Amino acid sequence: MIYRIYYKGKRKFALPIKNREELMALRNSKENLSNLRKAQKGDQEAKALLEQLAYNIGHVDGALAGCKSQGSNFFHDIDCYSKEQSEAYKELILSKASEIGLMMLERSASGGWHLVCKRVKGTTILENQVRVAMALMIEMDTNAHDLQRVVYSTSGSEEDLPYLDDGLFTEPMSEEECEAEYALLKERERQGREDVPKGAKKSNKHYRPWEEKQTPSVPKDISPSMGRTSVTPAIEGGGPGGGSGSGLFPSDYHGIPFVDIIRKYWELWNEGKEPVEGDRDTLTYQLACDLRHICGRNAEWLDQVIPCYDGFPLEEKRKKIESALQAKTEGMPYRLKQVLAALRANAAIKACGGTLTTPPPMPTKLPPLIRLLTKNVPGYCKAAVASGVFAPLGVHMHGVKFRYWDNVEHEPTFMNVLIGRQSIGKGTIRTPIEYIMADIEQRDQPNRQREAEWKQKNPGAKQKKDPRPTDICIQMLIDNLTDAVFNQRVVDAHNNGQRFIYTSVDEIEGLKKVTSKGSADEVGLLIRKAFDNSKHGQERVGADSVSGIAPLRWNFNASTTPPNARKFFWKMVNDGTVSRLDVATIISADDDDDNAPIQGIYDHRFADELKPYIDRLEAASGLIECPQAKKLSMDMRTENRDAARLYDSEAYRILSYRANVIAWLKGMVLYVAHGYKWSKEIADFVRWSEQYNLWCKMLYFGKQLEKELREEVEMQRQSGPQNLLSLLPDEFTKEQYRQMRQSQGKSGDGEGTLRTWTNRGYIFYDETSGRYCKTEEYKQKYGGMT
Repeated sequence: MIYRIYYKGKRKFALPIKNREELMALRNSKENLSNLRKAQKGDQEAKALLEQLAYNIGHVDGALAGCKSQGSNFFHDIDCYSKEQSEAYKELILSKASEIGLMMLERSASGGWHLVCKRVKGTTILENQVRVAMALMIEMDTNAHDLQRVVYSTSGSEEDLPYLDDGLFTEPMSEEECEAEYALLKERERQGREDVPKGAKKSNKHYRPWEEKQTPSVPKDISPSMGRTSVTPAIEGGGPGGGSGSGLFPSDYHGIPFVDIIRKYWELWNEGKEPVEGDRDTLTYQLACDLRHICGRNAEWLDQVIPCYDGFPLEEKRKKIESALQAKTEGMPYRLKQVLAALRANAAIKACGGTLTTPPPMPTKLPPLIRLLTKNVPGYCKAAVASGVFAPLGVHMHGVKFRYWDNVEHEPTFMNVLIGRQSIGKGTIRTPIEYIMADIEQRDQPNRQREAEWKQKNPGAKQKKDPRPTDICIQMLIDNLTDAVFNQRVVDAHNNGQRFIYTSVDEIEGLKKVTSKGSADEVGLLIRKAFDNSKHGQERVGADSVSGIAPLRWNFNASTTPPNARKFFWKMVNDGTVSRLDVATIISADDDDDNAPIQGIYDHRFADELKPYIDRLEAASGLIECPQAKKLSMDMRTENRDAARLYDSEAYRILSYRANVIAWLKGMVLYVAHGYKWSKEIADFVRWSEQYNLWCKMLYFGKQLEKELREEVEMQRQSGPQNLLSLLPDEFTKEQYRQMRQSQGKSGDGEGTLRTWTNRGYIFYDETSGRYCKTEEYKQKYGGMT
């Protein structure tokens, strides 16, 4: 069987493809062909958008979670690195079609081959892969035998699909037989009775079955590969880097292709420019010095992955590689660490359901309230508006609590930051917010008037004649306040129904003015307090002083540009501040379009449609629970944990905790606004909202958070009595050094200590990164202790 794989939220679904015509329609669709052309040029985002197919499954029509149906076919992947290699193996595979039970041969987007073959009944996918590896002399990856393995398709042309057996559209085994086969094979795997040679279990990704058994003959221009699950003709100059052809090495490092590593390397360390005549010798040497650490310090491997830039003679390139291998080794280079961290952050961005340039798409069917609030804004602004409206919506609820799955009670707190480049349309959120807040603004006016009259009768410098009215409550704040005014508003809002106060600023810097201190640090503290509704206020002795402490209920909307966002929050990425934000962005589909976004008409009809939702929020009170929302939040928590493990992203894991809470809170607000009714539209929106919030945070703050979390682990990995150097990470800045000195109670600037460590060969200074690095000699000799 062939299955088309698609996603709803983070859940994977499978739909059987019934015949050749249906398969060709998918493969030759305009969208798939467009993405294929981009993918063949190295666009990984486009590759991820290709039609996804699966071949190992027997019977399923719906969600794949927990699928236990073992099909009669299995998938196998072959990597090739040149047209000559590809054509040589096409002929080899077709010549052995009967022997290996070939059902389909498809050229992959990267130029290799996808094989689907008949599985011998009673044997596992892994065993059958060994059988094909023996027939074709393929060095195989013994991990690549997942039941639900997904394959990116190419086109339906004869060049891309030279072999297709119509028997692939049917499953000869019944559903009961497939499930029984699955149970049998899982039991065999559990007992370790797969009858796979021991070498397969030991060597894992680099098992060569012909080294243990007699192998069939192959054409003389074919030789065993050094790559994972690949076959490699020994063709002179065969690899992507023009290697010697003595055998190809792995084309990736922990799943990250070397082509992506090198592309990101130049992006970070050479302004995105590849070496050219004049600097190619120096830059090739630098690249080889760094890549040797993940290429086994092997000249042939480096020769394979490093291109000959701008006509660089092959022998000259190889001389640079040899020189690099002879250079002094001082541990994993800072430049390479940064490249790998950036790529891992990029991978985690994709875990959120979007690509590196496109956020996860909104559900096509939205809850009625969100559909109403976004109907008048351009398509590329809808996601930002859909996220931003919850801060003012939450302000309409008072005395309301929601119980999360962990039994902690939360209130509808939303602090939304919209990040986008200048003049892209961030102002589109302003009008929907004005309509949402219209009733509160109208309610605030008489209270402002009463407060002004009281002040006039009771000048600040004199003893107050009349006590301040206790029923004054002003919820909408201006962005120029003193601590006293802010605290008074917090206490008034609490005493008059446990209400929220609200701020809206066009630029994030404006939030600094909500208190007297005027600092980003103070804003960060308020954000952390507000999310947890912690106590806030002040106690003063003077009769005229404002005194009072109450839970901080503060929602806000703020906008800014990417550079300003990173600057404003640069000290708050790893202290829980950013994770408490609901972050949104606007990315135009056409960056060259300088026309202002055109909005729809807002009038009394829009206000009339909005009113019933606002009235329901205002009328809500007490503890509100929703079993469907609770179950959804628990499901998303599990999915986030699995995604963090899959993409090896600690930043994603950390950010996902509160992103789940924020998305769940949105679901609860929509539940109340729609008359205490849960719906599939609300559930889909909640899933998307969490993915979107995480995508935006990983895009703008993920790289910094990953870096800081890594350094935190390095700083804490040592324990017990240690000297100062052992407390520092393997690479550290002078500022980190000074902070560590201060934490250990040491005085002075410590410059003399740095010189001593350098003279003794414990550290050296890397001028490129501006960091001090511990030497290999120090780490080997002392193991972090001196």
